[in-house]
Amino acid sequence: MLTENLGVNSAGHLTIGGVDTVNLAKEYGTPLYVMDEDLLRANCRKFKKSIDDYYDGEGLVCYASKVFCCRAVCKIAIEEKIGLDVASEGELYTAISVGFPMDKICFHGNNKTDDELTLALSHGVGHIIVDNITELERLDRIARKIHKKANIMFRVKPGIDAHTHSFIQTGQIDSKFGLALETGEAFEAVKTAISLENVNLKGLHCHIGSQIFEIEPFELAAKVMLEFIAKIKNELGFEIRELDLGGGFGIKYLEEHNPPEYDEYMKRVSVVVNRECKALGINRPFILIEPGRSIAGPAGITLYTAGAVKTIPNIRTYVSVNGGMTDNPRYILYQAEYEALVANKANEEKTERVTLAGKCCESGDLIGENMPIQKVEPGDIIAVLATGAYNYSMSSNYNRVPKPPVVMVKGGKTRVAVKRETLEDIIRNDVV
Repeated sequence: MLTENLGVNSAGHLTIGGVDTVNLAKEYGTPLYVMDEDLLRANCRKFKKSIDDYYDGEGLVCYASKVFCCRAVCKIAIEEKIGLDVASEGELYTAISVGFPMDKICFHGNNKTDDELTLALSHGVGHIIVDNITELERLDRIARKIHKKANIMFRVKPGIDAHTHSFIQTGQIDSKFGLALETGEAFEAVKTAISLENVNLKGLHCHIGSQIFEIEPFELAAKVMLEFIAKIKNELGFEIRELDLGGGFGIKYLEEHNPPEYDEYMKRVSVVVNRECKALGINRPFILIEPGRSIAGPAGITLYTAGAVKTIPNIRTYVSVNGGMTDNPRYILYQAEYEALVANKANEEKTERVTLAGKCCESGDLIGENMPIQKVEPGDIIAVLATGAYNYSMSSNYNRVPKPPVVMVKGGKTRVAVKRETLEDIIRNDVV
C-alpha cells in the first residue's frame, strides 16, 4: 500500500487506520474525506523530534494550515506542541477560535489587508511574515495607530529554482512572493525595518517550493540565507535571531515515488546550518520549519461512489464518480497524479486503466487519466489516496455542489471533524 496506515481486511476491503472504508462510505456517505488522526499526529512528532535532535530544541515546527485547516486540526497542533503557519484572516480566525498560542503563529501573505494586519497585531501574532516594502510601511502605520509593536520576519527569495511544477516554485527571483537578494531589495528592506519604531525585526523566512524530493535545494537555501544573515551583521551591526526555512518536503503520491525520510531532510540541512554558522562567525538562529503537505497529505484519502462506466473503443474508459474538481481541483490546476483503487475490491489485481471523471460541467473535470485500477462497476467505492493536503482546503461550490465532510479516524474509532454541507448551506448567504 502507498502508506503504512492503509491495509486490506479479511473482506478484501481497503482499511485506513484499521477502519473499513466501505463501512465508512455506508455510514457517512460519499464523497468523503477521511483523515487518519494517528498518522497526522505521528508526522507532527517526527518533525518536532528532528528539531529537538538536530537543533537542541532551539526551533519550532509550524504546521502549514493552508494544506488542511479546520478547528480540529488546530487543536491537534496545540496538543502536539507545534506552531501554525496561516495565510489569511480566515485561517488566523480559526486558530483564534480554539485558543491557539499566538506566539507560535506565522502569518503569511503577499497582499495582507489592513484588517488582517490589525487582527494579527491585536491578538499578538508572534511572526508576521512581511512580503514587501509596501506591507512594511502599512504595518508600521497600523502598529503605531493601535499602540502595538509588530514582530516581523522578511520573506526572502534565495534564488533557488526547486525542481517542481512551475506553479509551486516560490524561491526563484521571478515569483510573486518575497524580496529578492540579487537586486539588493531584501537588504534595503532590512535597513528600513531596523529604523522603524513600531517594528521588531526578529528574523528572515524563505520557501523554495512544494513537493520537492531532492535535499540539495534545501541545503543551498540554508547556506544562502545564513550568508545573508552574516552580511546583515557585518554591514549593519544587526543580529538576525530567527531563520524560517519553510517547507516543501515531498510526499509519496504514486508507488514509484521515493521521497527521502523527513528525518534525512532535517539532518542534512542541520549539518549545513551548524557548519555555516561556525564558518561565518554568527550565532545559530532559532530555526523554524513549515511542513504541511508532508504532515497531512499521507494521512488522508477521499472516497467516492462510481457511477457510469463509459468505454470509448481504442481511446479510453471513463469512470464517473460523484465528486471531482469541487473536492479535488489539483488535477485540473497542475495535472497532479494520484493512486486510486476500488475500496471494496482492494484484494484484487489492478487490471484496467481508466480516466476518473468528476460530475461537474467541465471537460477538464478529471481526477486522473490512465490510472491503474481494479475492474470498476457502478456502485463501487473508489478510494483516491494521499489526498490529505490541498483537497478539502481548495474545495469549492462550483455548480453549487456541497462540500464533503471530513471524518477523523483515531484508534479504530471515527468522528466528524467537518460536517457535510447541505443544500441549505449553499443558499445561506443569498439575498433575494
